[in-house]
Amino acid sequence: MELHELVVEMKQLERRLTLFEEKYGVLSEDFYAALVAGTLTQYDEYDETRVDFSRWKGIYETWLRRKQSDTTQLKEREFSKALRVQPAY
Repeated sequence: MELHELVVEMKQLERRLTLFEEKYGVLSEDFYAALVAGTLTQYDEYDETRVDFSRWKGIYETWLRRKQSDTTQLKEREFSKALRVQPAY
């Protein structure tokens, strides 16, 4: 995936993450850490929360993979060549 495509997809994922962050009042990074640590099991009995948490986790993990790809690609090329500069006329 090209760098600019990664950026666009990451921004789309971030918009989806924001919806969960606003709904539950915590940042995705903190949610994910708590989920992985197993401290959210008391919410497993609620269908809506279980579904939301599953989706939130999947979106966040996808964002993490895209972020890693973005970081890797930027390290492999000169930054100035990664910029997509379009003439304004």
